[in-house]
Amino acid sequence: MADDAVGRAVAVLGPRARRDVPLGPLTTYRLGGPAAVLVDADALADLRAVAAAVAASGLPTLVVGRGSNLLVADEGFAGIAVVMGAGLADVAVEGTVVRAGGAASLPVVARRTAAAGLTGFEWAVGVPGSIGGAVRMNAGGHGSDMAASLRSIRVVDLAAGEDGAVPATLPASGLALGFRSSAVRPTQVVVEAELALAVGDRTAAEAEISEIVRWRRANQPGGANAGSVFVNPPGDSAGRLVDEAGAKGLRIGSAEVSPKHANFIQCDPGGRAADVHALMLEVARRVADRSGTWLRPETRLVGLDWPEGP
Repeated sequence: MADDAVGRAVAVLGPRARRDVPLGPLTTYRLGGPAAVLVDADALADLRAVAAAVAASGLPTLVVGRGSNLLVADEGFAGIAVVMGAGLADVAVEGTVVRAGGAASLPVVARRTAAAGLTGFEWAVGVPGSIGGAVRMNAGGHGSDMAASLRSIRVVDLAAGEDGAVPATLPASGLALGFRSSAVRPTQVVVEAELALAVGDRTAAEAEISEIVRWRRANQPGGANAGSVFVNPPGDSAGRLVDEAGAKGLRIGSAEVSPKHANFIQCDPGGRAADVHALMLEVARRVADRSGTWLRPETRLVGLDWPEGP
């Protein structure tokens, strides 16, 4: 039945579809098996085609974005993965209003807005994700987040069928933006975000960007990782809890809790997503045993489960 569903999707997508494409190289962890079907979406027409394929096949969808927050199972993803292309990455600055495509890189938008003499988005230079992914998780850092400047978004719902997959504008006030969370559904693709920034000083904004980059290099590890693994509990730090639980430097197979920052997990070249997942679970259990707090993943798990408690 799964092969039949894939066949129906491919029949609808035609040359847009690629089968059994490894997802690991599309993520910063560089881990994970293949997508049954992968589509490079450079225009709204591509997303409408995906919506038609979903209606015809019933397959699940995964919007990959820049892959900076994904841990994909070694078995892969048995659905349609969508990679947003350059056609959906335009950035336009009009006064203090910025319109950025869902595929636009956060560091690029940060540098573009600083160069335009705007302030309020410098924090994003240190987040290696896309605008669309940043909206979905209300990404943030250095004292700010997407909610601070987001005015509205345009989304396409891949579950709405080809006729219904037209851009809808949603105000930021209706997105329930919380700490690393939002009401944007998994089937909704953010194709554009409108930001409201403030007039600033270009020199000061670019100096702040340089300082953020310096701080990140000094305090966070490089290598294959997906940034912060766990969401900070209210009023606390996940990294502090992991450190206090004695899990900094803990290793399972090819995965290790970073000795440099306890809320990062790094993986060896050629490693396994299963090792990262097992290490996440072991760290969460140790933290729960010590503090009573069950940590919630900030990393988006694809094909991997997360229990509600220890």
